[in-house]
Amino acid sequence: MGHVNIEIKSRCSDPERIRKILTDCSAEFKGIDHQVDTYFKSDHGRLKLRQGNIENSLIFYDRPDQAGPKRADVALFRTDSPGGSQLHDVLTKSLETAVVVDKQREIYFVDNVKFHIDRVEGLGNFVEIEAIDEAGQIGIEQLRQQCDYYIALFGIEAKDLIDTSYSDLIAKKEHHE
Repeated sequence: MGHVNIEIKSRCSDPERIRKILTDCSAEFKGIDHQVDTYFKSDHGRLKLRQGNIENSLIFYDRPDQAGPKRADVALFRTDSPGGSQLHDVLTKSLETAVVVDKQREIYFVDNVKFHIDRVEGLGNFVEIEAIDEAGQIGIEQLRQQCDYYIALFGIEAKDLIDTSYSDLIAKKEHHE
């Protein structure tokens, strides 16, 4: 299944404030997921296997590394088994692992907009906003407006926006240690 997102990732110094704003917006809380994302080396884009309690998927996405709202083209295959251990075994035997990201993720939705409050092992707290167009009926401009609306509502400042993935941040940190 392929779809388009407009999304941001930002450092988050006050996760409780974001939770309150989402509650005030009547966001639907989907739960807390312990996710382990294994990223595999890829010639372009990013390929990862997400193993969690709620979300289990093989995900390929291609997006520019830039701060602020950016388009991501996503191909996603939901795995049937929680944890995806058989798929993990196949992928790790056939592809080179680039990095592993371990996080606690709170998942919320308001209509087509998905929110994550993440605590990433070794990196700290983050918030993500993903305005999602699964059926190709919303359009890039409206997705961008939705993303911008929540950036303003959350009070996210440009200096806190992250231009890369957690995998890049971890790889960079590991390289400097």
